[in-house]
Amino acid sequence: MVFGAMVLFVGLEELTNISNVERLKKELRACYRLIDSFLGDSELIGDLTHCVDCVVPPEGTLFQEALSGFAEAAGTAFASLLVSGRVVTATESWWRLGMPEAVLLPWLVGSLPPQAARDYPVYLPHGSPTVPHRLLTLTLLPGLELCLLCGPRPPLSQLDPQLLDRWWQPSLDSLRACLPLGPRALPAGFPLHTDILGLLLLHLELKRCLFTVEPSGDKDPSPEQRRCLLRSFYTLVTAMHFPPEPGQQEEKVEDTAQQAQVPRACYLVSGTEEPGTGWRLVALQLGPRRLLLLLSAQSPCHGLRSLATRTLQALTPLF
Repeated sequence: MVFGAMVLFVGLEELTNISNVERLKKELRACYRLIDSFLGDSELIGDLTHCVDCVVPPEGTLFQEALSGFAEAAGTAFASLLVSGRVVTATESWWRLGMPEAVLLPWLVGSLPPQAARDYPVYLPHGSPTVPHRLLTLTLLPGLELCLLCGPRPPLSQLDPQLLDRWWQPSLDSLRACLPLGPRALPAGFPLHTDILGLLLLHLELKRCLFTVEPSGDKDPSPEQRRCLLRSFYTLVTAMHFPPEPGQQEEKVEDTAQQAQVPRACYLVSGTEEPGTGWRLVALQLGPRRLLLLLSAQSPCHGLRSLATRTLQALTPLF
């Protein structure tokens, strides 16, 4: 991700054929903030999962229609709506961006200081590492931004307030309802078990993920500790329990579909052995979805798989 961030700002040619070291150092200063955000306690997890951090908006269809209309009026196929660096909705072309730019672009926008509008030159580490594109951002509400990826056109001045009002003014109340989705990821009132302290849901085929430590926010451990526990657990289960299966790409479609219905699960008890202390971590994979849960000490070990299965079933229609 760090090398991808460097390519994003200066291009692959500058990094592989260095003609002036001092100039390159100066140009790379622009990516320090982004790289620092990888090293700090970020609320995002795409740097680890290589999946795009997303949220589930309460009115996804409404936003999708508005975004598609706005992107067409602006003359680009690549557009997304972001809240705190997470994708609320995006056009089909934006979703087809390769890795790592699909993760890096929202992360970049989320790491920048607030600004009403931006016109940023960026290289795409996978799709266009030597020819720059333009990343245009427009703030609809504090923390909620429109992003457009385009070529020389349109100029930023063409995206005037009248164009924004035409497509987004009717959705203003719904947009305000999106603001808490940054840390929460799920719509208000979504039924989660009270023992759940945090969750990570990945769609491995679409390369998207939901990550939140906001459920039961008044309990220990702290949000920072919850993120650390889930990140460590993800690393463990990915390496030991759910590694990529050899030859999976060559299997017949019907065999893959049949295997995709077989769930796999593991769990970990963290903390002391005293009853009612520590935390429970459980992972469940079913088809293309993998769910990791951080649960309170009150959650009985014999019920972890059942709780994870019910939670995954509830989340599947949303993601």
